[in-house]
Amino acid sequence: SIALLCTAAVAALVVQQPVVSSRRSPAVMSADRTFAPAEAKGGTSVDTKKTAVLFIEYQNEFTTEGGKLHGAVKECMDETGMLEKSSALASKARTAGAKVFHAPISFKEDASDNPNKGLGILAGCAGDKLFTEGSWNADFHPSMQPQPGDVVVQNKRGLDAFPGTDLEAQLKANGIETVVLAGFLTNCCVESTMRTAYEKGFNVITLTDACATASPRARPCEQRLFSPPGGVPTGARRPPRRGRRSRAARMACSPRR
Repeated sequence: SIALLCTAAVAALVVQQPVVSSRRSPAVMSADRTFAPAEAKGGTSVDTKKTAVLFIEYQNEFTTEGGKLHGAVKECMDETGMLEKSSALASKARTAGAKVFHAPISFKEDASDNPNKGLGILAGCAGDKLFTEGSWNADFHPSMQPQPGDVVVQNKRGLDAFPGTDLEAQLKANGIETVVLAGFLTNCCVESTMRTAYEKGFNVITLTDACATASPRARPCEQRLFSPPGGVPTGARRPPRRGRRSRAARMACSPRR
């Protein structure tokens, strides 16, 4: 019986030993990168014909009186005139030969397509029925209606404009190397999209005075977040020197009189 117990114990130890494979691990693929490291576009000169200006969530929910989130962003919008600047920029971009992209967000009435409706900002979207598809709230602001030749990104449901959408496919199809960002919210969808575009190898520019957030007091922090070479004011001919805030940032920090 002792021999049987010993045999069983040895068998158990053998079973529990990790299996060591002689095969090498497969090479890690970078399929989630748009550009290979040697071809990444960050920091390159801007070629207008290879540039997309991506306007994120210029929808009535944010932009217009009566939108459920308008009251939260109105002060910041008014402070920089970002809506008027964005509309003017879209027209100039089209004339110059750049590609205009729009990235609206929307959800079903029951939030069944919300990718993370139990947590954080997306929970708020579900609970408050924000950006409900087919509603006035989810419509584009009149001054930011897509025009012939523009690209409207499909199926944006989360904060980042890349996951689950055709954004990357459209950028590649249009030969885009530089992505210029504007929209709502600076520290949410704009930032999320900026980081992913950067990781994918695009040259990325964020227009610091064509974005809005829920608190103007947060703008100085965001200006530092989008410091050159990642962020510039819409009127800048070149990025401000590192360490200096843009005009919009200085306005945000100025004491009110």
